[in-house]
This record gives sequence, C-alpha cells and structure tokens, in this order.
Amino acid sequence: MKTHLSSLNLLLLTACLASFAPTASAAEAEEGFKSLFNGKDLTGWDGNPKLWSVQDGCITGQTTADNPTKGNTFLIYTGGPVDDFELRLSYKIVGGNSGIQYRSKVVNQKNWVVGGYQGDFEAGKTYSGILYDEAGVAGGRGIMAGRGEKVVWTAEGKKQVTGSTGKTSEELQAGIKHEDWNEYVILAKGNHFIHKINGNVTVDVTDEDAQKQLKSGVLALQLHAGPPMMVQFKDIRIKPLK
Repeated sequence: MKTHLSSLNLLLLTACLASFAPTASAAEAEEGFKSLFNGKDLTGWDGNPKLWSVQDGCITGQTTADNPTKGNTFLIYTGGPVDDFELRLSYKIVGGNSGIQYRSKVVNQKNWVVGGYQGDFEAGKTYSGILYDEAGVAGGRGIMAGRGEKVVWTAEGKKQVTGSTGKTSEELQAGIKHEDWNEYVILAKGNHFIHKINGNVTVDVTDEDAQKQLKSGVLALQLHAGPPMMVQFKDIRIKPLK
C-alpha cells in the first residue's frame, strides 16, 4: 500500500502543477465569489500539520501506514461561520473517504474534530454527493439523503423521499472521474440544500426539523480514518446568498 500511494502521489501532484488554485482576483471575477485558499499555504485554515499541507498549489490531506489518523480529522476554515452560500471547489481522492463540512460545529478543537452537514465523496462508487450528518451533530440522522434523492425532513423528524434529482445513483457515479479532478458545488439557502458534482445534482434536501437543523457554522475539509489515503482540494471559493 505504501508503494502504491507513493506512485499515486506523483500523479496527484503532477496534476496540481498543471492547474494551480485561483488567486483571489480570479475567484472574484466570478461575480460575488471570494477565494478561500491562496494556493501557497494554509493561511486561513487550521488542522493537524502532520496530516495537512500544501503541495504544488493544492491543499493536501494524507495518511500513511506510518502516519495514520486515529479518528476522522478536519482542516477547518477560520474565516468565520457560513449560513446561506454557494461553495465551489475541485477535489481529487485516492483511497478512502472524505467530505466537505458546512454549517458545522467544532466538537473537539484539540483533535480538529468537526460535525454537522457534510457533502460526502469517496474513492468508492456509492456515497459521493450524499448529504451526511457527520458525528450526529444535526440530530444523529446519518445519511440524510442518498445519491439521486430529493428529500424532505419533516418538522416531526421523519425522512420523506419525495422524488429524484433526475439521474440514478449509477448514472451519477458514471459522471464522476476516478482518481482525477471533479467539481463539487454546495448551495445552502435557508433550510434547502443542493449538492452537485460535475454539474449533476446529487441530492436536493429540505430540512424542516427546527430542533435539529443547522442554520450556521464552520466550513471544514475531512480526512477520514482508515487505510492510507490522499485527498486534494483547489479552486475553493464561496459566494454569500441573500
């Protein structure tokens, strides 16, 4: 596994060289968007320095057999909480599972543990694009929407699948590039959440449970416990929605 990851490191880092994260001015050229990553260092982010770094213009989280993480750990954006927004970024993953936390809470600052709404993605073929309640912070609801589902969580805390996003889970998976760059978009407006990967809507969720819904919180990037893995992010930008 160590040899496998070493060769994959070269592939991932070479790809980063070809496409650096945008400067703030480039992100702002997209009307209303602000860059959250300067492409040089982790200014504005906080995480375990043994696991997170910037390599060739990409935020890089990596575990190895010699340097694992005992539990899920996160790189936390320190620029303040988010509420209503559109987030755009590109990700690449080799092995394991990762995700994008939003409207989340820091539950253990010492170990950089975050919980709440998560836009999931993985190296496998099942969960990329789902909405997951990481660490049970949004009421312990686990998978809040499976891929391809249009869901309403009622005021009484019941999950109702009300329709489809337009493509099956298998069709959505076919649009995701394996061990290559994909674009992830998250829109959060009030109690309505939409995830997209490469332009395809993967979930459409309305959370009417006032006791469990999260209205504001931190952004963070996940590095999952388990076998060795690498995840990279670039082109991270956000636009407040009014």
